[in-house]
Amino acid sequence: MVAAGMEPLGTATIFLIVCLSCLVLSSIWKSGIWRKGKLPPGPFPLPIIGNALQLKAHHFPQALQKLSEKYGPVFTLHFGAERVVVLHGYEAIKEALIDRAEEFVARGKRPFGDKIRRGNGFTIEA
Repeated sequence: MVAAGMEPLGTATIFLIVCLSCLVLSSIWKSGIWRKGKLPPGPFPLPIIGNALQLKAHHFPQALQKLSEKYGPVFTLHFGAERVVVLHGYEAIKEALIDRAEEFVARGKRPFGDKIRRGNGFTIEA
């Protein structure tokens, strides 16, 4: 038999778990983890935060180098629900900007990329 004082706590706990589960599933669905399409490989993102824990802001170039060694010079990262295709290294960037310039001509500027790289190189965001 359950004490009468315990029911509100149990109901609130169940409600909280259901709400958090819906939030996590919504984040996963919006991030497109299950529908990769033609995106390059990359580390598996966490719900809501993406790959933020794998990228240390003060060691960002080293983190990108390590990921490029594992996934190749073109890989996908997730920043929250936003997917970013990263080109790492001279050859990958040259191929994108010269050999496939038509595909990248309409790419806009993104404040997040400007803030992360702090004047070190550039990013091409998908």
